[in-house]
Amino acid sequence: MFKFCSLYSGSSGNSLYIETPDTKILIDAGESAKKIETALNSIDTSIEDIDAILVTHEHSDHIKGLHSLYKKFNIPIYANNETWEAMPEILEQVNEKEKKLFSNGEKFEVGNLKILPFSIPHDAANPCGFNIYYEDQKISVATDLGHMDSKIIKNLEGSSFILLEANYDPNILKCSRYPYSLKQRIAGPNGHLSNEMAGKTISYLINNGLNSVMLGHLSKENNFPELAYKTVVDELVSQNFDENKIKIGVANRSTPSPILNLEVENVTY
Repeated sequence: MFKFCSLYSGSSGNSLYIETPDTKILIDAGESAKKIETALNSIDTSIEDIDAILVTHEHSDHIKGLHSLYKKFNIPIYANNETWEAMPEILEQVNEKEKKLFSNGEKFEVGNLKILPFSIPHDAANPCGFNIYYEDQKISVATDLGHMDSKIIKNLEGSSFILLEANYDPNILKCSRYPYSLKQRIAGPNGHLSNEMAGKTISYLINNGLNSVMLGHLSKENNFPELAYKTVVDELVSQNFDENKIKIGVANRSTPSPILNLEVENVTY
């Protein structure tokens, strides 16, 4: 069984916690080291027990606290070569022992976890999502997606749980104060995933093993939790799914989510 907690999730900072009986990892460290330590303490976990930090890509909202956490605790950092090269200040400081390299599309192991990084469309050096396997269960993390395509869907099939991006509402984005170029970036093919597309993705994956999802990486300016949730549920209802057959949560921006106990058949909080 997995335990999962979104410590922070949003355009200002992202960090996720995943635990199995013998292994504890973070995915991204996009808030300050102090905030991440405090968040872990709030769920009765010590940063000193973290076995690894996996990095999806080099944008600051995913690596803000990475350097400080490494300097203080020497936690092994896992990233692909292009992402390492895009983090020169961190690369220069990390010892070879703690610098871990993976390749998108190739499995690696951390403790008793098997992890498969897969490529995603985003305007970074070589961004990725993660499929994480433990015993007979698979969960996935997929955010910062400019669009959804068949390769990503294939990677997400068979996951019992997904932390999936629902970044923006197109109408709010259209009317926001953002400059036109930024609006184009967000809604572009290498930007972020809309609420509606998150709903369509979930609708498809329900028939492929998905029984719970947490919507994440919501924009502070172009979305809000109730709208993201409603848009996804409306999409499920339009496809004649019983919304009560899947658990849908929304990750908090600035505080840890409830700890999810992820089992193959059900989820408990």
